[in-house]
Amino acid sequence: MAAPLNSKTIAFLATDGVEQIELTRPWKDLQGAGANLHLISLKKDDIQAFHHLDKAHTFPVDKVVTDVNANDYDALVLPGGVANPDALRQDRDAVSFVKHFFNSHKPVAAICHAPWLLIEADVVKGRTLTSFPSLQTDIQNAGGKWVDEEMCDDNGLITSRNPQDLDAFCARILEVLSQV
Repeated sequence: MAAPLNSKTIAFLATDGVEQIELTRPWKDLQGAGANLHLISLKKDDIQAFHHLDKAHTFPVDKVVTDVNANDYDALVLPGGVANPDALRQDRDAVSFVKHFFNSHKPVAAICHAPWLLIEADVVKGRTLTSFPSLQTDIQNAGGKWVDEEMCDDNGLITSRNPQDLDAFCARILEVLSQV
């Protein structure tokens, strides 16, 4: 039997400072379901992941955000960490890449601090989402509704609070992608 996602190509957008488990766990689950995955970043070099504030592993980048087209992807995964989304939201090409997924009505999954990038892309207004609790005010100020739940799915915008929510987060990503 073929894997349920073997026809899907998924973009992971991350840079230095990404929370390692928020990158590796969804990656493992999606890869196990047969999806084709690309790690996209701001630079071609490896990116440095962290386990909270401690350096963890490095990961090779497949493509640079300036060289990709969002039309080539079925969905987008945005891992968190504090430094990762903070750096990404300052890059015009990364923000534009994220916004394209919303304009195309494609699934986007963001965990922990990753909704900072959604706020910068101006795609939060009128949406319900969750995040690391410190982003609650930022989300509300951007016109979104923040909820304290392990996973929230607002019409294909899948969000979770932190690594403890990865089971629900990854399960919902797989469910949504198997239906598109």
